[in-house]
Amino acid sequence: MTNAALDSPAHAVQERLAALRDAMRRHGLAAWMVPSSDPHLSEYLPSRWKTREWLSGFTGSVGTLLVTHDAAGLWVDSRYWTQAEAQLAGTGIALMKTTSGASLQHLEWLAERLRPGETAGVDGRVLALAAARQLQTAVEARGSRVRFDLDLVEELWPDRPGLPLGPVHEHRAPHATTPRAVKLAQVREHMRAAGARWHWLSTLDDIAWLFNLRGSDVPYNPVFLAHALVGLEDATLFVAPGKLGAELRSALACDGVRVADYAEALPCLTALDGAVLVDPRRVTWAVQQALPAGVRRVEATNPSTLIKSRKTPAEAEWVRHTMERDGAALAEFFAWFEQALGRERVTELTIDERLTAARARHAEFVCPSFATIAGFNANGAMPHYRATPQSHALIEGRGLLLIDSGGQYLGGTTDVTRVVAVGEPTAEHKRDFTLVLKALIAMSRARFPRGIRSPLLDAIARAPLWAEGLDYGHGTGHGVGYFLNVHEGPQVLSFHAAPEPHTAMEPGMITSIEPGLYRPGRWGVRLENLALNQPVPETEFGQWLAFETLTLCPIDTRCVERSLLRDDEVAWLNAYHAEVLRRLAPHVQGEARAWLETRTRPL
Repeated sequence: MTNAALDSPAHAVQERLAALRDAMRRHGLAAWMVPSSDPHLSEYLPSRWKTREWLSGFTGSVGTLLVTHDAAGLWVDSRYWTQAEAQLAGTGIALMKTTSGASLQHLEWLAERLRPGETAGVDGRVLALAAARQLQTAVEARGSRVRFDLDLVEELWPDRPGLPLGPVHEHRAPHATTPRAVKLAQVREHMRAAGARWHWLSTLDDIAWLFNLRGSDVPYNPVFLAHALVGLEDATLFVAPGKLGAELRSALACDGVRVADYAEALPCLTALDGAVLVDPRRVTWAVQQALPAGVRRVEATNPSTLIKSRKTPAEAEWVRHTMERDGAALAEFFAWFEQALGRERVTELTIDERLTAARARHAEFVCPSFATIAGFNANGAMPHYRATPQSHALIEGRGLLLIDSGGQYLGGTTDVTRVVAVGEPTAEHKRDFTLVLKALIAMSRARFPRGIRSPLLDAIARAPLWAEGLDYGHGTGHGVGYFLNVHEGPQVLSFHAAPEPHTAMEPGMITSIEPGLYRPGRWGVRLENLALNQPVPETEFGQWLAFETLTLCPIDTRCVERSLLRDDEVAWLNAYHAEVLRRLAPHVQGEARAWLETRTRPL
């Protein structure tokens, strides 16, 4: 083997897998599972818990790694197939393609390979209780068992990062429109209704929302590592020492919130008595194990998850304000981009730099809400593509550029995707773009019964594509937080998700609408707006909701094939552009204003 091969990322992965298998033998394990999660079940992970990435070399945000003594597989959905295929090459880990993020194919694979009496293992501190139960059921059906009490990676990762130590700060009025005491009272009302004396929280967005606090421990999400125990009379926030200043600790104390060491969180559970409300999807197996055997568990969706998903009228008004600032930044960026093409060297990396700089010129901007996706031509066909200094495209010639980006602002979180023409778009480009536009319009114009399970709405957006025998592998939409996580539950627009009661659509929810169409190796099209659930007049058939489009950014009509649009769809697009111009014009000038006026002309 050459020196280059020995130094390759694939070889490093092979060595780590060999060390993992040695550790499995020492502990009598036939298999080891590595989910993409941490003790808070976060989507974006602090470096300490990027164990699946460290072991496999795959850098995508979602995926499950399973290792036996003679095989290894990484399960990812279609958003990551191309990326995973490249990053797993030569590692000995097989790419396992799943149909959705909710797939249980990995459990079926594991169960088939375990023999009766064998043991599989996983770190129960980072596995959701609901997922642990699914794993246990699948394995025990084969006469095997699961150990949840080990962390093999801790033995193998000598320079494993520690906990992030960034400070915690208060999200203040006027942007924080509901006082902390009011939010605590709302949660306690749900606790009383459920017959619970205590409520345990580990999910960081719930904790940040409930206590009106923000941090920077997780990339792109303004949250901080913490657990919380809410009682009917008081509450305890478990956070690492030194992260909260004296003034903030005093403010929390005034609202009956005690601050304790992060390390004391799970041990405190062993002393509880009375019923405890927990969300099995949003606490780990380790939390369940820490609770005394005699304590009654009340299993239900976190009240905060439901409450924070329904933005108040004051929050909705701040989001509209934020969308104008974000839209102005986008106009400034696109005006520069169109001027720069053919005159400057513009790459996919340049897009990220320029977009972030444009947003950062606005005083309420905090940081990006996720890693910008800028994919030119074939790179745009990978829904979660990320340009790197080692691998990125120069934007020149002819094609489609897909840009998916967003910002965290004190008054809201944004997420917008646009596809723009570079050179003259082809007839195929226009057809694909227009079909995706039809999907966006169909969902944006939809009216639906209040309380409908959100996954059931997915087909509305897909219908124009399905009519042509086309589809896309990701969901149509996700909930969005208020200066919080860009991906927020409980609502989701995806037919792969179960239409359970907690997914009901209610007034005030903000959801992305982002249909797409991808031609691997050629180009990708995705258009995304955020939309707010708004009540519309009640009828004899019940209460109804409709979407108010929040995002303010022109859609590139150079890519539209007019003959594929009905007159009512053209009317929607023209009305949208008129609103974009009206709202953004006061916030831009010069070249940005000229670009805005050009790109919002009626079709």
